[in-house]
Amino acid sequence: MSRVVVDIETADRVHFDELDSKAQESILRLAKTPEEAEAQKTRLNLWPVTGQIVAIGMLNPDTDRGVILYQNGEDASENDGHFSDNGVDYIPGDERKILQMFWEHMRSYDQVITFAGRNFDAPYLHLRSAMLDVSPTKNLMPNRYYSNVHCDLFDQLSFYGATRGFSLHFYTRAFGIASPKDEGVSGLEVPELFAQGEYEKIARYCARDISATAELFRRWDRYINIS
Repeated sequence: MSRVVVDIETADRVHFDELDSKAQESILRLAKTPEEAEAQKTRLNLWPVTGQIVAIGMLNPDTDRGVILYQNGEDASENDGHFSDNGVDYIPGDERKILQMFWEHMRSYDQVITFAGRNFDAPYLHLRSAMLDVSPTKNLMPNRYYSNVHCDLFDQLSFYGATRGFSLHFYTRAFGIASPKDEGVSGLEVPELFAQGEYEKIARYCARDISATAELFRRWDRYINIS
């Protein structure tokens, strides 16, 4: 069975002040304090309706070869930022282009592997694709308990809620795997990095994310995935 680890990085697409009053009310509806309200305004990258995908990582855990599809600025040509490193090809494009390339790559795989992807990456990919008129080639949100199509390691390592789940960073530390945050970048910083034009830094962070997830998957597959 061919399989691929997938991870996305996102940034805000609009600023809070650019939203109409009804949209602003929707964003702030669950905030109970002024501090929570201010925090919500900085989380627009977390929702497909206000955010955008700035990088998509794909890594085959059996060959350790992969691709990072990433945005590299509105004025960049298609050749700017195209390079390879350590078995991973870095391919730039705008959001629509990287989504098109992602779905084309997905034709080659039977199983997608994520960490918390059912709650974030998969629905985000489907919704942003729909908003940009990009046709998907695979359903990334099948039955939750059918891991042969989508293996979400957050579900698997928490045994579907039977035990507490933790962050990818926490699990990598516990399993002795290099954390994607070891080089000082986290997903929380991606929107600011994108605004600053640090496109390659985001792409390389995404590469570390899929590498860590792939190694975590190998441990799960070898020691826990017992039929």
